[in-house]
Amino acid sequence: MEKTILLVDDEEDILEFLKYNLEQENFEVLVSTNGNDALKQISQNPDMIVLDIMMPEMGGYDFIRAYRKEGETPIILLTAKLDESDKVLGLELGADDYVTKPFSMRELTARVRAVLRRLEKQ
Repeated sequence: MEKTILLVDDEEDILEFLKYNLEQENFEVLVSTNGNDALKQISQNPDMIVLDIMMPEMGGYDFIRAYRKEGETPIILLTAKLDESDKVLGLELGADDYVTKPFSMRELTARVRAVLRRLEKQ
């Protein structure tokens, strides 16, 4: 069965790149450019969320805080923030993994598949 991924990033070129490559890997892909819009798309029940931290309107950390009150969908942060404190904060708020930009599409796809595999075993 095809898994659905919600991509949340304010950079259109990154969204297009990710969407194209994940669709080539047989994922269904939803896109959003900020956390507020992403919260509205949660009703479509994605299997995973790939989330940027620094976005207008509602950033990634605020999205996680709002979403984790009710939702358990796995989240991979995809961000340019490299500091250890940013990684720790993201993971402590409820992210399942953290990938820094620039990134390898092969590595991101492998991390998406790894998190989904762990979820299926539960």
